[in-house]
Amino acid sequence: MRLKSTFGRVAVVACALLFAAPPAANASHGRECDTPSIDRLQQWLASGEGVTEPATGSILVPRGRHDHTAKIKFLSNDWHVMVVWLGNRFEAEADLSRSHGFLLTYRASADLHVQLRPASDWSGGAKWVTKIPSTHGRLVTRFFGFRPDNWTSLPELGAPAYPLSEALDDARGLVFVGKTPNVLEFRGLKIDGYRPPCVH
Repeated sequence: MRLKSTFGRVAVVACALLFAAPPAANASHGRECDTPSIDRLQQWLASGEGVTEPATGSILVPRGRHDHTAKIKFLSNDWHVMVVWLGNRFEAEADLSRSHGFLLTYRASADLHVQLRPASDWSGGAKWVTKIPSTHGRLVTRFFGFRPDNWTSLPELGAPAYPLSEALDDARGLVFVGKTPNVLEFRGLKIDGYRPPCVH
């Protein structure tokens, strides 16, 4: 059936976009924080683990007058660690038990992984991970779901002693790890059903 009006065509397109979008695209995030942030996440940190540029501290840099991007380079063939605190301070926790996943806008010159680290078992490498594929330097937006079959462990780092559901209950951070040189940039991280609190 042909649609004879502009309104009809617009309505069909709008419905298609609504149902095609991943769940994370519907999360409410509001305006940015008063200090540098990406999707209200203020703490994007080089942890000092592995040879990185910068070596430690915030990796947020200005992009235009009001926006920021997060940039880091992994420089060696050893484990590198970059952290995003979900509650914008180390002590905070986020309940992601009802979240479908997160929408990441990024570029990467090599594959890496992201760990979901809970407050109850923050330290160590034995965590649930999902692969973040290389974009070969192109900026892309991809959805990463929280279904258990999307997550695994890395044999070299060990298997977690708790189910993924427990990590979602008291999530403290997303920790990006990689063992090869990589040029990384992050422009968006929207978590379905979660609105980070601005803390400064």
